[in-house]
Amino acid sequence: MKLTELASALGARLEPAGAEAEITGVAGIEQAGPTQLSFVANPHYAALAKTTKAAALIVAEDFPALSTPTLRTRNPRLAFGRALEMFYHPPRYPEGVHSTAVVDESARIGAHASIGAYVVVGEDVEIGEHCVLLPHVVIYRGARIGDHFFAHAHAVVREYCRLGDGVTLQNGAVVGADGFGFEKDDAGRWHKIVQSGTVAVGDQVEIQANSCVDRPSIGETRLGRGVKVDNLVQVGHSCRIGDDTLLCAQVGLAGSTEIGRGAILAGQVGVAGHCKIGDNAIITAQSGTHNDVPAGALISGSPAIDHKLWLRCVAAFARLPEIARAVRAKEEGKG
Repeated sequence: MKLTELASALGARLEPAGAEAEITGVAGIEQAGPTQLSFVANPHYAALAKTTKAAALIVAEDFPALSTPTLRTRNPRLAFGRALEMFYHPPRYPEGVHSTAVVDESARIGAHASIGAYVVVGEDVEIGEHCVLLPHVVIYRGARIGDHFFAHAHAVVREYCRLGDGVTLQNGAVVGADGFGFEKDDAGRWHKIVQSGTVAVGDQVEIQANSCVDRPSIGETRLGRGVKVDNLVQVGHSCRIGDDTLLCAQVGLAGSTEIGRGAILAGQVGVAGHCKIGDNAIITAQSGTHNDVPAGALISGSPAIDHKLWLRCVAAFARLPEIARAVRAKEEGKG
């Protein structure tokens, strides 16, 4: 593809205008060759822009001028992702049902489905058009799933869960497993509370490998439109996650957590039960909170506090031995 054509497709401004390099693929800035496209979004890689062998770079509007042709755009990372879609050709899966799949006769599956080896689709399941179910996917009875569903190997959708259009489940993702509901009886033994609720997943949600979204004892657990769930995330029973929220790797949400729209919980964040996280809040990696978080807040630490305050606290931690010595010396001087 000509660089001019690529710039037009991405809505980017090409410098110098009319540059006619032939682009055959995309690569990282350190690996890119003379017919490949790369990008710079992180300032740490800015110096490499001067030495890269790439045919062209996608950069921000205000990035310094380079001798290498540049495609200037407001969001270089997104533009690079779109360019990657143009050159990467994912596997295509043939329509039809594999001979080893078990699809209940009451299941209703839309046109153009691809159902792989050893898939199990239970009673009274409904799945829309253009679904892809790769080997060993299991859909329990009564599930309702929209169009363009893509389930990678060993993904599971439990009974009566509802998934919208364009949902992707990566390998080992489980939607609708029992919530962690137990109560002690008079003898001190744990009694399991029946988890009769369901899980509702909005359109364009992706749940990545080995993550779990639990069903509650009553009611529902809900993921809004466009939610993205990274690997090894635990969403507890009765949680409600707002549209376009991001849950990064190893996030753990205790039951009845409510998260607004557009929030970001970075890796290994933990949230205690019944907390409310406001719209567009950000909780940084390895933080933990047992309190509500207001909309737009940026918090860090455990227990999590305002991010700027946390930075000052971290700076003070390194000086604690010195401060302690000074305090002891002062006390001894008084004695």
